[in-house]
This record gives sequence, C-alpha cells and structure tokens, in this order.
Amino acid sequence: MEGIRKITARDMGLINDILQYTKPDNVPLSFMLGDRQIKGIPAEFAPKVHRRLLTANTVQCIIEGTNKDGLTLRGEYIEYRDFPVTEWVVYITNNGNKDTKIISDVRLGGEIKCPSAVLEHGNGDTLNPEGYSFVKDAVDKPIRLTPTTGTSCQGAFPYMKLHGEDREIRLAIGWPTKWVAEISPTEDGVMFNCGQERCNTLLHPGETFRTPRLNIMAYTNEDAPFRGINLWRQWYLKHILPRENGQPVQPNLCLHYFEAEGKPEFTAASEENQLFALDEYVRRGMKPDVWWVDAGWYPCDYNWARIGTWHADPARFPNGLAPIGKACGEKGARLLLWFEPERVVAGEEIDREHSEWLLKYTNSDGYVNDNRLFDLGNQEAREWLKNKINGLIKEYGVRVYRQDFNFDAMPYWVQNETEDRIGMMENLHGQGYLDYWDSLVFSNPGLWIDSCAAGGRRNDLETMRRAVTLHYTDVGYGNHPIKQKQHREMFEWIPYFRAHNMSWDNPKTGGYGGAGNRPVDEFAFHCALTPALTSMIKHFDDDKTFEMGIRMDAIWREAAELELSGDYYPMTPCNGDPGDWYAMQFDNSTEHRGFVQAIRNIHAEDDEFLVKMPCIYPDKKYVFTDRETGESFEYSSKELCDGFTVSLPKRKGVIFFYTVI
Repeated sequence: MEGIRKITARDMGLINDILQYTKPDNVPLSFMLGDRQIKGIPAEFAPKVHRRLLTANTVQCIIEGTNKDGLTLRGEYIEYRDFPVTEWVVYITNNGNKDTKIISDVRLGGEIKCPSAVLEHGNGDTLNPEGYSFVKDAVDKPIRLTPTTGTSCQGAFPYMKLHGEDREIRLAIGWPTKWVAEISPTEDGVMFNCGQERCNTLLHPGETFRTPRLNIMAYTNEDAPFRGINLWRQWYLKHILPRENGQPVQPNLCLHYFEAEGKPEFTAASEENQLFALDEYVRRGMKPDVWWVDAGWYPCDYNWARIGTWHADPARFPNGLAPIGKACGEKGARLLLWFEPERVVAGEEIDREHSEWLLKYTNSDGYVNDNRLFDLGNQEAREWLKNKINGLIKEYGVRVYRQDFNFDAMPYWVQNETEDRIGMMENLHGQGYLDYWDSLVFSNPGLWIDSCAAGGRRNDLETMRRAVTLHYTDVGYGNHPIKQKQHREMFEWIPYFRAHNMSWDNPKTGGYGGAGNRPVDEFAFHCALTPALTSMIKHFDDDKTFEMGIRMDAIWREAAELELSGDYYPMTPCNGDPGDWYAMQFDNSTEHRGFVQAIRNIHAEDDEFLVKMPCIYPDKKYVFTDRETGESFEYSSKELCDGFTVSLPKRKGVIFFYTVI
C-alpha cells in the first residue's frame, strides 16, 4: 500500500499523453469565428511561445498570437512536475479597433485516451438531501453535463472521473458560472470538451472572453479508489488550498453568538453582546480560532436579507466592528465577517446611489424583482466595490472574508443581453468576481476567503484556488446520515470544509425532524469531525455541557490535523441512511499515526461492525487509544487486515487514534 502516495513514471507518462502542449496548432481550443471554425492557434495568428518556471514544481507555457484584425488568442498551459497534473485556460481578446465577428461554441478540450471509459459524476449541492450524490455512466453515447443555475455546483459538480481499463483520469472545471461539459465516445477513449454553456457574442475593442480552467490528473488504477483519492487530495492540499501568511490554512474552531435576543441570524448582534460572549467563551476555557459574525450586522430592522448597505448598524455598533476585530486579535482569534456584495435589495444604499451598476429582472407578470444583481463585469462598479470592502476589512480588522450568494444570476444576464452578446455579460461577471477576490487577498496580507453561495453552489476549482468553503451546504446540518454522505465527497474532492455539531434526531419518534436541535453531545461531535468546526456549545451553557465541549474540542482538533496531513480511506458507502454504520480512516504515513472512526447511526440494526484497515504498514504493530475513555489496545498489521470488531449501541460513535511502531 506504500504506492498510495508514490507517483510513478507511468503516471507521469499518462498525463503527458493527455492534452499536452507540443505546438500552437494543437492548443486544445476550438470556436466559431463568424461561420469559420478555429482550432488551436493557427499560423495566421503568428503565435509565439514563452516558457517560464513558476515554482520548483510548476512550469508554465504561454502560447499567444494575434491575427490581422487584432484578435488575440492566449493559451496558458501548466505542468505540475511533482504530480501527474496539467491545466489549461484560454483568453480571447479583441485588440483591434472595431467589433469582432460573432464568437460562439468556445470549447476547451480534446480526445482523452481511456479505453472502455466509465464517467463518474455528481450533482453537486442541490439545496436538498439528494445533493452530493455520484453516479457512473458508461461513455457509449454522448453525455452532457451543466449546472441548473448560473452557479457552478448546483445540479452538476465540476469534478468528475473517467474510469478506464488501466487508468483513471480526474477532471476539474474551474469557472464560477454556468459551464458545460460534453463527453462522447471515441475508438480509444472519449472526446471531452468544456466551456461556458452560453456563448454567441461579439467582442468590443479591448474586451476579453475567458474559458473555464481545465485541470486533469491521470494515474494507473492499481489500488483504486484509494490511490486516486489520495493523489488528488495531496495535490489539492499542496497546490490549491489557500495560504494564511504563507502557511496552509489549519484546523479552525469557529464560535459565535447566533440569534442574540431571539432574533434571526445576527440582526440583534451588538458591540456589547458580541464582546461579552467572546469574553465568556475565553474565560470559561474555550478559545475560538474564528469569531463568526454572519448576516445582519448592517442596518436591516431584523431582516438580514435587506442587503446593499455595507456599514455596521450605528445603533448596535456605534464604533463599527473595530472593537470586535481588536478584541479578537487580542485573544488570538480571527474575525470572520459575512458579505453578499452581488445582491442589492431595492431601496438600499447602493440602489439609491448607484442604480446604474445594477441589473434588474422583470418577472413574467411585469413585477420588477426586489433583488438586483451588482454587475461585477462593470469595471467602474467593481473598482468601487473593491475600495469599499477593502476599507471595511481594514477598519474592522477582518481576517476571514465570507462571501455569500443567495439567488440565481442567470435570469438577470439573459434578460439584459442582446442577441449579439449572448453569454458576454455572464463571462465578464465571472472574470470580475475572480478579479475582485484577488484584489481582497492582495490588499490584505493574511486574509483568507470563505466561499458560500446558499451553501456550496459555487465551489468550482477556480473559486477554491482563492478560498475555502466553511459552509458547503444549507442542507442537513444536524441530519447525521445526510452529513456523512456529504462529507464522503468533500473529503475526496474539496478536503478543507466545516461542519456544525448539531443533532436533529427526534428522541420521541426516533427519526429526524420535528424536534428542533437536541443539546450538543458527544455523538454530535463524532458526526462533525471535519477540518473546521462550528461548535454549537453556547457561552451560557451549564458547566457540564461546557466541560464536555472542551474535552471533545480537543479530540476534534487532533482528528482535524490528521485530516489535513493524512491520507483518506473511506470504509463504508454513504447513502444518507440512518440504518447504516459509518466508518473512515485517516493515516499520516510520514509520522506513522492516524485514526479510525466508526459511528452506529440511529437505526443501524447490526450491533457490531468489522473494521478492515488497508495494510499500509506490513509487519508493524498499531497502538490504539480511545481518547474519550483512555482505553488502549494493540493489533499487528496482519490482524488489522483481517479486521477487528467494534461494538456500539445505537447513536454512538468511537474514534481510535493510533501510532505505528
């Protein structure tokens, strides 16, 4: 099993055979320019090639050329020399002095060798319990995937796998709006193309149309699926996960004073109650890494959705949020602050002062929707927003910028475009969104971003290069089997994320729903072992509950560190069924330590579960410790390959940390 981490020459050979750059006319680009199809970067564009070393392990190749009309094609190709990964993105720019012909059907991709290919793909975050589900389809006929809205992860997940006879290939599409992937069979594998779904536009002078970024990983399929899971995780954690002051983002315990005075969200948050709650947590021995202030800190009259006025409510925060940011800094915590800049409600400050920057949508009955879309494709508007939000980040001492997006922008783009500009407003918005985030990080060293879009509807790989997702869904915070299914996919594809330790199971009916939140207990912690955690222990809870929270926080943190440094071995299928057991393992092979966790869900009838661990360390001894009970025991690696039995009552979890000697 040592091959789980080891990258072979054969792996690198496989990736070098997939959409590799060799010459300008094989850049994996195709599009229509008027009634003419363009493939690659033809000689008429007089392409030039520039190569440069980005880091010790990444090499970039830029292929750029311009034709006689001033149309510039720029392809950017990156090879990762420490992983079997490559990536492509292409920019089409009008550097001429008049509008271009109509540009349409812009696609990035080509033939991928993968004999007998089976495509594994998911539905992303669908805002219901069926989300985060994956299916497998033989590629024996054309397959077309696209999100159901203008966000990148709703209804179709931009992360997918091709299973072949002797290889697996992972593909990730990085684009924050409505992408499309088209997969069809070929003699030796598949034809794979992706792009922005809607594109039939001319370009004005100076404008650029951008493709999604396509990342490809290839590897031999021995020991699949564990090998592919962990090659991807290691690449992601090394090359994608954002850094904080040069270091990868670490486990974070998030605390907050939510629904103060019984009001929704943070609509009754104040300088006084936020500082008091923060002080109480720290005084009682539970120090947050992140102090969370979500929707409602601005003037809103207890309606958090009244957004578009970005400054602290002076009635509740007479000194702004700076005192809270300062207190967080003094206590070693980061202030997280929620924004939703792309949505502006009618009558709010931005609507009153800069309505020209907002896109409106009129319903079929003639009603103009109260939500307006802030046009991030408008450079003047975007620069204003950069200055506004950057100023608040600095003034308030914000360390984690949280951005939400709670409505579908697609109808706004469609209704406000003309026939010769289909998809252009959307494309410019996507480019502007990425540019806006880049400016926040550039202007605020140490800042990191939390990506939210009514949950996890916009967590494509281009977004994840700039952010983590501390709120990957709005579904099932306290429904443990649903969370297990979600966590199974998140650990594999987007390994830094957060969970709540809530419980929604009803002790009277034995099911989920209808009883509100149960008090936080050990089982809730077991079902929330993720790299970041929001503990729902309240600063005013009784001593027994608070002490349990402190004890379980320590167990969570030890597990979270291994989840970010170790390899992931899912031990059970995750069907969202309360009648199932749930088990997983994380192993840090560098330090020869890890953990195994097993959970018996509320309706699981089997009293026992056989834990069969992969034989990672032949002829070694494992020393296990249960941190909750202090119990220790030993097994040889041979015994573990045969399995050991865990017995638990219903609604109970156990985690065994181990060292290998």
